Amino acid sequence: KYPTAQKLISRVQDLLDEVEDLTPGSNLETHLNTTYGPGTPIYTDLCSLTLQGLREGWVANIELDGPKYRRSKVALPKAETRYMSITTVFMDSVEEYSGQYHKHPYGEINCVVQIDEGSELKGMQGWQGAGWTSPGPGTHHYPQVRGGALIALFFLPAGRISYKAKPGEPQPVVV
Repeated sequence: KYPTAQKLISRVQDLLDEVEDLTPGSNLETHLNTTYGPGTPIYTDLCSLTLQGLREGWVANIELDGPKYRRSKVALPKAETRYMSITTVFMDSVEEYSGQYHKHPYGEINCVVQIDEGSELKGMQGWQGAGWTSPGPGTHHYPQVRGGALIALFFLPAGRISYKAKPGEPQPVVV
């Protein structure tokens, strides 16, 4: 229905072709920020297409906590996306705001798409503005934003996410 969605999926495929054999976690996060960070063609295109999708109304269009916290699926896991799901989450708050607590059974890759300059998403390694976060397998947290509006364009191996985790449970041991 939306040509921009097909373009976004195609560009995500380009990224996943490059990182398909890497495991989510701090090493991948560093690699993504170094190799595919702000100013690189893939990052620039992912941000541009995501923001266009927001304007077209198909990105993060389902409210979870009013207009400040919304989500939508872009693609379910399939061969073309290396069996990753593609989801968008819009969060908007100047003060620290927390979304739904969740766990990443197989890890996660997040492209932080800033709408407001200075907005940040909290990853397992701390706050991240424009760039990437990549929580490793078994990690769990509240998605948090501060400094304004952003979209987390994220990829989940096999589409796996769990809302059964509880704050205070131990994080997995990192090898």
